Amino acid sequence: MTDGKVNVGVVGLGFMGVTHLRAYLGNPMARVVAVCDAARLPVNGVLPGIKGNIKTNSDDIHLGAGVKTFRRIEELLAGDEVELIDLCTPTPLHPEQCIAALKAGKYVLCEKPLARTSVAAMEILRASESARGFLMPAMCMRFWPGWSWLKKVAEEKTYGRILAARFRRVSEMPAWSKQGIYGGGGVDLGGALFDLHIHDTDFVNFLFGRPDAVFSSGVVNAAGTIDHVVTQYIYPAPGPAVHAEGNWLLAKGFNMSFTVHCERATLDFDLGRGADAMQVCEHGGNSQTVHYDEPDGYVGEIRYMLDCVAKGHRPQIVDARAGVTALEICEAEEKSIRSGNVERLGNK
Repeated sequence: MTDGKVNVGVVGLGFMGVTHLRAYLGNPMARVVAVCDAARLPVNGVLPGIKGNIKTNSDDIHLGAGVKTFRRIEELLAGDEVELIDLCTPTPLHPEQCIAALKAGKYVLCEKPLARTSVAAMEILRASESARGFLMPAMCMRFWPGWSWLKKVAEEKTYGRILAARFRRVSEMPAWSKQGIYGGGGVDLGGALFDLHIHDTDFVNFLFGRPDAVFSSGVVNAAGTIDHVVTQYIYPAPGPAVHAEGNWLLAKGFNMSFTVHCERATLDFDLGRGADAMQVCEHGGNSQTVHYDEPDGYVGEIRYMLDCVAKGHRPQIVDARAGVTALEICEAEEKSIRSGNVERLGNK
């Protein structure tokens, strides 16, 4: 950093890569100097917009003629200009690309899941522990308005202890999964459990810590992957009682929500309510709407990562170990669905 800006290279230019690009372009601490994708690159400095399950700007992105383009990440990593690598590539590519970027001395932001298995994620964690740069998994819900507020409320016991919590994240099946774009050749990407529901699994761990065990049921599709999951996260008495639902079975659209029952209030978030998503009803009182001035979680996590790079501080809100833990819990959920048993996690 010679002028207070972090030089960024974004790898993978699908919906999430484009979403991250918009966040960098809107942040004065970032300078996008390179992009990389095997099939989709800007033409004359313009990258076509793309739509995903979250409603975001789908206009074309004007990067300018000075941004370098690459088809292969190896070519991008060979240079010294890029300081922060943002990986928005398919999950099976994450381990090799993360480790290569870390070995090249880069800082790395990697989309979730960190890998398909916790064993592969542990390899990334080990590489990050000895690297000059550091790695942060892109667990955006830890930064999402309403959700980050819930974390603060839980820590400060604003409404007393949390007694019970329910999280829900439902979506139509993404186009890339329907078309088998990333899952060809027998590659199992984990379905809705590992691609979608992992957000809530990670947030449950963030809020309450690692559960002792999980009990899950679900819907397994013809290919053997899980399109629907409901999990009870089991904590020692006196609780809390926590469960989450995730699926790709919605006929159309996307929604996420939570309902949290505290000793003195019920906290209810529903994305479908738009600006009035967060409602708080205190015992004996009326419901109130909580509004936020914060940007969405994508902008929040990228702002945090840039700040960590600028200050040379390893991320604390979410670190590489959190990416491993989320996968370990999801693997226990998958095992529970297939076995019909409660699966214990143990301490790691």
